[in-house]
Amino acid sequence: MDYDLSVFAHADAWVSLVTLTFLEIVLGVDNIIFISIVASKLPKNSQKKARNIGLLVAMVFRVLLLLSITWIIGLTAPFFTLPFEGLFNAIGVENAKEAIEVSGRDLILLLGGFFLLAKSTTEIHEKVGGSQHEKNVGSMAKTAFGAVIAQIILIDIVFSFDSILTAVGLTPHVMVMIFAVILAMGVMMAFSGPISDIINRYPTLQMLALSFLIMIGLTLILEGMNAHVNKSVVYIAILFSLGVELLNIRLRKKADIK
Repeated sequence: MDYDLSVFAHADAWVSLVTLTFLEIVLGVDNIIFISIVASKLPKNSQKKARNIGLLVAMVFRVLLLLSITWIIGLTAPFFTLPFEGLFNAIGVENAKEAIEVSGRDLILLLGGFFLLAKSTTEIHEKVGGSQHEKNVGSMAKTAFGAVIAQIILIDIVFSFDSILTAVGLTPHVMVMIFAVILAMGVMMAFSGPISDIINRYPTLQMLALSFLIMIGLTLILEGMNAHVNKSVVYIAILFSLGVELLNIRLRKKADIK
């Protein structure tokens, strides 16, 4: 891996920087959605602070991971192997290995995926069922700030590993990766507020966002079990669903005006 800043004297480094920054922003959308939903439990004047802390922690953690890139690459080496012959075929997952080689990265993805599933399902249950917790958010919010930050940091760690390993496959220049992460986080911090406001303003859009997180959680679990998931298909499905919901919101606004 190359740590030399002189790499920016070459045009291909700038192309890699732009490409990687865009990719980091796209991969960070699910992170913003999670942060926005978790931070919405806090008082309005604390939500921006929680979002910014979460994204800053993600940026610092990713830079530290990039500076320890040799250790990160080592996490892809298998710790142990689990024989799951025929399991994936039984549940309809194609081209999966019959024996699962579990690495450090896989364990992180599995734990993060299950956490995302549990958290998203709990949030959906609260919003659909109108739980007492939701009614008492105002009184609990001040004491919950630390818990919210802890949840954000936990999911930041999971998304950071996935993001960094993706970046390693695109360029061998660590300084390009670091600058891409910093630029991407700057863009996400600038737009996290508007995105959060939109998600929290429309209950159906918030429910759709939670459904997206369930899909991302399942994707992390499958990847942790060495089952290949085409992420472009996942993001296309998300964009299509979002487009339909935005049309529904527009139709409801027109109906309210009439």
